[in-house]
Amino acid sequence: MTLDDLPTPCLVLDLAILKRNLAMMQEAVARHPGLVLRPHLKTAKSLDVAALAAPGFGPVTVSTLAEAKYFAAGGYADQIYAAGITPQKLDTVAALNAAGAQVKVITDDVEAARAIAAHPGPLLALVEVDVGEGRGGVPPDSAEMLEIAHALGGTLRGVLSHSGHSYNGRSPEDMAAVAEQERSGIVLAATRLRQAGLRCDIVSLGSSPTALYAKRMDGVTDVRAGVYMFGDLFQAQLGTHAPDDIAVTVLTSVIGRKPARNAVLLDAGGLALSKDRSTANAPRDYGFGLVWDEDGKPGFGEAIISRTHQEHGEMTSSAPLPFDRLPIGAKLRVAPNHTCMTAAAHDRYHVVDGSREVIAVWPRINGW
Repeated sequence: MTLDDLPTPCLVLDLAILKRNLAMMQEAVARHPGLVLRPHLKTAKSLDVAALAAPGFGPVTVSTLAEAKYFAAGGYADQIYAAGITPQKLDTVAALNAAGAQVKVITDDVEAARAIAAHPGPLLALVEVDVGEGRGGVPPDSAEMLEIAHALGGTLRGVLSHSGHSYNGRSPEDMAAVAEQERSGIVLAATRLRQAGLRCDIVSLGSSPTALYAKRMDGVTDVRAGVYMFGDLFQAQLGTHAPDDIAVTVLTSVIGRKPARNAVLLDAGGLALSKDRSTANAPRDYGFGLVWDEDGKPGFGEAIISRTHQEHGEMTSSAPLPFDRLPIGAKLRVAPNHTCMTAAAHDRYHVVDGSREVIAVWPRINGW
């Protein structure tokens, strides 16, 4: 089977690029003795990808209970569920742990912490600390941080932070500065727990940019990163990988030609590509994705998806499009702005290894 045989739109995953990206992150983490890579699988959502990213059933990060159950069933016991937990979800996590998993939940709320501590099942928890992102978490130097930790009682296992604000950086120096801000903040939180006589085995931080560019990681036990596996147009502009290290693309077909406006209609629209516009604020705005030829190579200048509808994507370019090479049914590939969002609507990867031949089909776990 080749890409020509596939119904569109669908996801294409280039195995060689994936392996290259995994090796890059493993090498970056290995610079810091004792630091453990805990890959975030919210993007991949695939046991086949996990086997390469966390060999030997190593520790992983998940973002949904569907992922937690899927990866636990696949042999990945050591997990952090890195989204704030609600009391209604505790039974599911406790059941996974009673069956042999070690799923750690996170909270930044004292009432939720009390619910975790009061639950009769086997639960493990981390205090979520805000180190500058301004999303979830409590300040590492706050009284609230210690109050939550005390409320967790015997379920407490440590602290967790996420440096999503590293995506605002535009240079390795910017991202290294955020990495040190996060490291110092999470280590402060861990130190305060220990000084209060509380348990703190896990000091977990991360994002792909900070994992790659951190100059030091002393005091940290594990680093969580996920988008590095596949890359995307936004990450390429941050400098976390080269532009040709985007492993996941959307295969699409030409369904309309509009020479009068120098446009081609594709069957990959807002659902297949997502409507993420992260590159809008980057140095180069790629609309809703950058269009390559069927081999994943630039073939039409810098053609982009400039407009999307639910099942239509409009490809345009500042240069004249070669309509003689774009008949109805011609297949193209679209590199995504934000691969996590783009992959979310698809249930499988069609795996290639530098050619059009499909060497495997890897399922994904979707939903919550």
